[in-house]
Amino acid sequence: MTMENELSVPASVAKAEKALELARIWLVDSHQEVVLSSRMWKDPTAWGLMLSDLALHVAHAYERQGHVKHDVLTRIYDAFDAERAAPTDNPKGIDKSG
Repeated sequence: MTMENELSVPASVAKAEKALELARIWLVDSHQEVVLSSRMWKDPTAWGLMLSDLALHVAHAYERQGHVKHDVLTRIYDAFDAERAAPTDNPKGIDKSG
């Protein structure tokens, strides 16, 4: 099924010898739907690294739109800390790693 606004798979994925999908995230009727593979790494610390890298990718994208990268990262980290302190949702996640 092809969805409207579906993101394309990077060409490097098709060319890779090995490529594994970590997660899919959708915004559905104003809430997140997440499917992930929690068995990707033995140590969950790797997810923290991945989330930090993701924040940098987001900051780079905003920087290309004219925003200051440091300011974007500060807002992301502030929101992350606020959500940890007082969650606005009770996500359950769906693990599709088998």
